[in-house]
Amino acid sequence: MATAQAALFQESTEELISGSEAIGIACALADVDVITAYPIRPYDTVMQYVSKLKADGAFDCDFIVAESEHSQFEIVKHASAVGARTFTGSSGVGWFYAFEAITVTAGLRMPVVAMVGNRALDDPGAFGVEHNDALAVRDLGWHLYWVATAQEALDMALKAWKVAEDPRILLPFALSCDGSFLTHSQAIVQVPAQDLVKKFLPNYQRGKLQLHPDNPITVAPQVNEDWLMEIRKQTDEAMRRTSGVIVEAHEEFREIFGRGDPSPFIEEFMCEDAEIILVGMGTLAMPARVAVRRMREAGKKVGFLRIKFFRPFATEEVQQALGSAKAVAVIDRDYSYGSPSFGGVLFHELRSTLYPLNERPLMLNFIAGLGGREVKVRDIEEMVETTQKAIDTGKIEQETTWVAVRE
Repeated sequence: MATAQAALFQESTEELISGSEAIGIACALADVDVITAYPIRPYDTVMQYVSKLKADGAFDCDFIVAESEHSQFEIVKHASAVGARTFTGSSGVGWFYAFEAITVTAGLRMPVVAMVGNRALDDPGAFGVEHNDALAVRDLGWHLYWVATAQEALDMALKAWKVAEDPRILLPFALSCDGSFLTHSQAIVQVPAQDLVKKFLPNYQRGKLQLHPDNPITVAPQVNEDWLMEIRKQTDEAMRRTSGVIVEAHEEFREIFGRGDPSPFIEEFMCEDAEIILVGMGTLAMPARVAVRRMREAGKKVGFLRIKFFRPFATEEVQQALGSAKAVAVIDRDYSYGSPSFGGVLFHELRSTLYPLNERPLMLNFIAGLGGREVKVRDIEEMVETTQKAIDTGKIEQETTWVAVRE
């Protein structure tokens, strides 16, 4: 580690930084070995900050500017195979351009950590946030987490390497950060001292799976029908184990750094006695909490549940949090054309989660905030009014509603 880097993070500090800058600092604190870059908004701000840290002598890493997003992910995949701690990222269609490498990264059990600067998929073009880009990896074996604040961006990046590189897991980790709302907005962040991070985050050890001349192993063999199902089952078993590892990392982080929510998987806000519970991900939490507080002051029993981990999905915790509500209003910053009820991805995930319950709440879906359109407090209040009407009448007139759309 560079002397300047050690000096910079010798003590815990308080910084005014964006979510992207917070993740850049996490890369330095984690002493990441290989970082690849290719510019696409809004994710590219993290790479700009990393390059500044490196240019200032505050961070020593191999910083490789690739010629495409595909090469970006190929480089970190191979670097991970030889035992290097890695970081990369992309946004929108750039994430999709890298998809061959992204798929293989999970299949080969490479614990790459990547940031997705959530952005609408082209065409038509838009730099604003949508969640469909990151959601595309939900079935591939990637951890998938939605960040709500710059502080959480830094903290979760450190936890991401801790979980992904655990020898029981060895699966990649995607940190989803809402474009502009998180990637470019500054907030006060507690930056920990380097010695605390060292105490929390061990070196990456790939063991007998490390690609090395002294350890001749086969990587990415063509197995066809002979072994493919067995390999898929091994990945499934690793993903089943990861919830326990996440809990361990979360509790250790709280002990060392003195902060963190009770649950690593969900965040409950005024849900205890709520009759209507709003559900969403990412920076939607800010307007949702404001709306819930106002409605509580008006005597309405409303709560908000934030889903943090989309993969692995905390089925039992979500069932416990939502099972006693009269109705659940799911706010999707994504869409799934032609799906049941023509609803969003989160809506269908939650409806599947609650289906085994003997008594299920009514469920309504609201598509909102696509392309970076702001989800306003009054929009959320209208969602609650629509949901309350369904409770009062016992009938859902329209399962999926697109919010604040011009005719």
